[in-house]
Amino acid sequence: MKQDDELEVLVLRTRAKIRTIELDGKTIKLQIWDTAGQERFRTITSSYYRGAHGIIVVYDVTDNESFNNVKQWLHEIDRYACENVNKLLVGNKCDLEGKRVVSTEMGKEFADGLGIEFLETSAKTSTNVEQAFLTMASQIKARMKNQPSAAPATKPGVSLRSQQVKKESSCC
Repeated sequence: MKQDDELEVLVLRTRAKIRTIELDGKTIKLQIWDTAGQERFRTITSSYYRGAHGIIVVYDVTDNESFNNVKQWLHEIDRYACENVNKLLVGNKCDLEGKRVVSTEMGKEFADGLGIEFLETSAKTSTNVEQAFLTMASQIKARMKNQPSAAPATKPGVSLRSQQVKKESSCC
């Protein structure tokens, strides 16, 4: 593969997709960034974490290394995302039972230990794919509903004062 082709793949793999779903009678637009879990995107993804309301971490149930990498991805999320960002752990390729190396119980126990939701999907057969998006959207909606209303947001700017003022920030 020549260098230009590789750059094209990088651009395509990190492009955002918009997914529209219905939740409790309301239309919700989800902006989805898919890096396919590739290590070369690790530095790029940290900037996407900062503004995310929810993050779905997907591993391949037929690949133990993929499951082991979940810890590193969750570490990156804890490092760069908002403290209260919603997380969902998803084991993909659940249709390949004969090739499975990560049991449903292993995924569930791992997620339970972290206090995050878990489900398995098959992108090939569309099993639970819609449910993954609905679960994430429901989590985000519940969290935002339970957050105290904040003062009206102001545009970022510079304030000139005689003493230093600590700037507070919130990303979610």
